[in-house]
Amino acid sequence: MWLLQLRWMAVLGQLLTVAIAWGLVDFGLPLFPLLALIGLTASTNVAYGIWLWRLRRMAPQEKPGSLPSRRSPLASSSHDTADHLASCLMLLDLCTLTAMLFFTGGATNPFALFFFVNLAVGGVILRPRWAWTLTALAVIGYTLLLRYYYPVEALTIRDSRLGGLIPTVGLFVAFATCATVVTFFVTQTAGELTRQQDRLRQAEEERLRHRQLEGLTTLAAGAAHELATPLSTIDVIVRELGRHLEECQTPASVKHDLKLIDGELESCRQILVRMRAAAGDQSGQSWDQTTVEDLIDATLEGVRDPHRVDVVDGPEAVEQQTLWLPQEAVAQAIRNLIHNGLDAGDADGRVQIATRLEGDVVSFEISDVGSGMSDEILHRIGEPFFTTKEPGRGMGLGLFLSRNVISRLGGQMEFDSHSGTGTTVTVKLPIAAQPPRN
Repeated sequence: MWLLQLRWMAVLGQLLTVAIAWGLVDFGLPLFPLLALIGLTASTNVAYGIWLWRLRRMAPQEKPGSLPSRRSPLASSSHDTADHLASCLMLLDLCTLTAMLFFTGGATNPFALFFFVNLAVGGVILRPRWAWTLTALAVIGYTLLLRYYYPVEALTIRDSRLGGLIPTVGLFVAFATCATVVTFFVTQTAGELTRQQDRLRQAEEERLRHRQLEGLTTLAAGAAHELATPLSTIDVIVRELGRHLEECQTPASVKHDLKLIDGELESCRQILVRMRAAAGDQSGQSWDQTTVEDLIDATLEGVRDPHRVDVVDGPEAVEQQTLWLPQEAVAQAIRNLIHNGLDAGDADGRVQIATRLEGDVVSFEISDVGSGMSDEILHRIGEPFFTTKEPGRGMGLGLFLSRNVISRLGGQMEFDSHSGTGTTVTVKLPIAAQPPRN
């Protein structure tokens, strides 16, 4: 939109300048080619404005206060197209300016200084390679204008004390040097501003993500507090009932059911602890010194259908690598990924876990043989409450909480998936992590 407005300003400025030079000063300018060049700029700007208007109508609108969404493949394609289109328009404007100067005195025309305006604008809105291409073409165009142009009597420099070659070379060197300096500093400044903007956007996304995590942590802590009392009451009643039944003849099935209830109560307690740990509550889990092998064993303890999970044994150096981390929280995070892999395949589908050591990072690769994910789903993966599962089979929090646990440890999760070829999730954890100090 900024480029659109600047080009309209250029069109109006060129029309005004031509009108003054032709009507008031009577420089004897070739009116037709100048108006044709201005018309070319105006017509391309109209087409550019229509394209931008259609692009903005197609762009999805985000709700106020929502977490900024990751760029979709469609948005990325439109952004790249806009970059290339803006670059082509800037190149066209440079050629138009060169042609207008050709008909109005060439380098002797004071408006040749507007080359630097084009270079400054290009350095701000174009990528560096396009900005330097613009600079190279400007130098070539100015060099040609030093020798080839339609002279304008009022702009002709008379009584030059220097020969023709020396001022020509001097103007060329001066212009090339100024163009290079302007492009260098403008592109460097624009690049730093872009990087700063990216850092601010990432900080804002992180702030909103932390706010969501605080809400989830509060929810988990509240659930743990509210459910602790009824679970304790049920536990006391079950134990009292068990003692009473010991005094009389009781069927084995009843004793089995009481034992099952007691086991399920313990499972509920562990689930509440895991909820607090997965939501980022470090008080829910203590840090442990463990190994890669022990971490995988702890992960598999709570996996449903463990017979469908294949563990690829790594080298001894990898299996016995020492790690400092909240073991149950990390095990639950990896367990969520395993369950997602099991859900992605059919009833006989298998999930494979492999480990790898790369410098000071240990990687866990969880691969499934499911249907894979499209690029659009991959760009949204990990968002809270986003799920591709059927209603009732998931809330869309598993990956979100797993990513949070891994990122808090300084690690990261990477997804490699294509529709119809399954998915591989790589969890990378630093081995040099140390427990937090109180």
